[in-house]
Amino acid sequence: MIGTWKGGRLANGPRPLLAITITTMLITGLAVADGPAAAGAGGWLEIQSLDGRGNNTRHSGWGSSGLPYSRTAPARYADGLSAQVGGPNPRYLSNRIFNDSVRTAEGATVGVDVFSETQVSQWGWAWGQFLDHNIAMREGVLASQPHGEDSPIETVPGDPYDPVRNQVPFTRSGSAPGTGVTGPRQQVNMQSSYIDAAAVYGGTEDRLEWLREGPVDGDMSNNGARLLLPDDYLPVRGSRGAPDSAPEMELGGQLARDSSPAVVAGDGRANNNAVLTGIQTLFAREHNRIVGQLPSGLSEETKFQIARRVVISEIQYITYNEFLPAMGVTLAGYRRYDPTVDATVSNEFSTVGYRAHSVVHSNIPAETNADRYTADDIEALRRQGVQVTLSPDGTKASLVAKISLAQFNPNLVRLYQLGPLLQGVGLLPQYKNDEQVDILLRDVLCPPAPGQPPCLVDLAAIDVQRGRDHGMPSYNDLRRAYGLPARTSFAEIIGESSESFPVDPLLTPGDELNDYNSLDYTSITNLFGSDVGPINGPAEDFTAYTATRRTPLAARLKALYGSVDAVDALVGMMSEPHLPRSQLGELQQAIWTDQFGRLRDGDRFFYGAQQPALDRIRRTYGIDFRHSLGDLIAANTDIPRTDLADHVFFVGGYLPPTACRVSYRVTEQTGTGSGTFTGTMKVTNTGRTRLGNWIVRYRYADGQQVTGASNGVAAQNGTDVQIVNSNATTGIAPGQTRTVAVAGTWSARNQRPAGFNLNSTQCS
Repeated sequence: MIGTWKGGRLANGPRPLLAITITTMLITGLAVADGPAAAGAGGWLEIQSLDGRGNNTRHSGWGSSGLPYSRTAPARYADGLSAQVGGPNPRYLSNRIFNDSVRTAEGATVGVDVFSETQVSQWGWAWGQFLDHNIAMREGVLASQPHGEDSPIETVPGDPYDPVRNQVPFTRSGSAPGTGVTGPRQQVNMQSSYIDAAAVYGGTEDRLEWLREGPVDGDMSNNGARLLLPDDYLPVRGSRGAPDSAPEMELGGQLARDSSPAVVAGDGRANNNAVLTGIQTLFAREHNRIVGQLPSGLSEETKFQIARRVVISEIQYITYNEFLPAMGVTLAGYRRYDPTVDATVSNEFSTVGYRAHSVVHSNIPAETNADRYTADDIEALRRQGVQVTLSPDGTKASLVAKISLAQFNPNLVRLYQLGPLLQGVGLLPQYKNDEQVDILLRDVLCPPAPGQPPCLVDLAAIDVQRGRDHGMPSYNDLRRAYGLPARTSFAEIIGESSESFPVDPLLTPGDELNDYNSLDYTSITNLFGSDVGPINGPAEDFTAYTATRRTPLAARLKALYGSVDAVDALVGMMSEPHLPRSQLGELQQAIWTDQFGRLRDGDRFFYGAQQPALDRIRRTYGIDFRHSLGDLIAANTDIPRTDLADHVFFVGGYLPPTACRVSYRVTEQTGTGSGTFTGTMKVTNTGRTRLGNWIVRYRYADGQQVTGASNGVAAQNGTDVQIVNSNATTGIAPGQTRTVAVAGTWSARNQRPAGFNLNSTQCS
């Protein structure tokens, strides 16, 4: 409900924290803040409102919560007002386009995994979700919020990928008051659009007061500076007494049956999965860590607001200096705050551009010392369904939980322990950002209502339907809205050579779309350029990133839609090939570049615009916001910084250079027809980024076998060779060359190797 302003407060709505400043006083000769005052009353640290209101002083409502998303393109409804447009059945689309699985000869369904081509770790999707929960939440997510009409997605009878023969539940988002009647229906963003750590602190005083130490009595002045963290973990709903008095949280999965383990955080979706819960815990701990570094002579409110300013800036800093570059998004250099820029999150960004469920890995791993877990701990993990493997000597423990197990299961954070959980997020690459979605996100059974069969949750189908619910433009119309030319053929969308079904004896002529053989994988290749087989099942090659199916994606899209102009924006966007050195296709890159540019340039509290205050905090208290995500994990857990990658957004910290060059020559060879050889490899970083760690991959042509290497550690699997830097040769600066000597055996012709890449970047 959108309230009205009365006497400086929002009537019929949550209490906002208005933009105020902290006045200064002298303590031990230093100017510090103490006590709130009206804006402009001589204070040096202006407090950012919780709901985004007042961020832009010319347009106080821009980016504030409780208002409609902005739109980049006109809304598209069947009746021009609110009726959803038609199109292929979303579940059928999901089965024929988003399905990442195949049926084996034995009749089993096997998911086929391909991974980020630049080896972006699972921190890509994990940070992306955490960030999303800071800037956007459609009205209707929480039970108390207004909902739209029920609009279930019919499943396809007889489809072997539909295990329940039922509907996919779908409820339309709430509509902004007065819309959808005489003008197009609009949807409400219940979160502030600004990157303001709303997921940590909440968007209302009521939620924030519950989260802060101290009494919950409606008086913010008697709150402590620290966030409530019993045993250093997020509080649960009953931490302050009656669970029903706690701020509302989304309760799905097993929490729908027993909500007592549900944690409470600034964002109501903090229980969505254990990784997200872990990140929420990390930043609550970080707030308290900063508070602990401030002088005891400061008031509790002053300490709270200084810590909040630093945490907000840390989240912004990681987003713009680690997350976005890892995803391949490069913005023009920051100049200054621009009050003419509206940072409001667009419907197109939230509903289409920022949907990336295909990258979510199905496994949550951890590798840690076994002695941190008791026998009871290990038994509790196994009872939860976590696969626990101990090393032969019993010193190391390997944990793996399926993402489906982690959903609405906050207890996993305590069972894993926060350090191993967050460290584990960086151990494996995320899946490739393409049209294929993991089966664990497409075929999820939700708990049945009494007397009813279980329902089916298919995130891919729901994403398509959500686009129609929100009146998203067609794929080509959205491309035009972002200044891109429309596509004229399905083959042009994908970058494939054909949009026709092939003549294949394994396909049914005239019904290729419904022939399940059409989804067979015929080739999967890895970063070495080697073929790793048609089914990349349990024995995963984490460098596999290209997959070819029996039928072109363009042909399946054409059979489903008929016309390029009818393609749903989300489907077309997910089907586009990636731009060079990016995890995104052309349309998605344009949407991200626009939105993240506006979130930065239109935010008066962006760290670049707040540099004077942040410099003062650094000089006065020795607290700096410029930390990497790895730094914060080490500072708030028991994981040493040396046990984390320099850049946790890449597996092993292997940051891809923008360009590289490799020269290779055989320096000595013995034997005839076979024998031994030595060679010299020179690896040059011709890009602009310093590489802290590096790994060179290449493929031998005919029978060579590496037996050793200097200045690097060599390993070989079949024809594939990788050489990882040793401690003595850490780092390659721009323009710098590292020389590696290799030794091995050869047979046949000892041809020159091929497919050189440095940290996943193909080298000349």
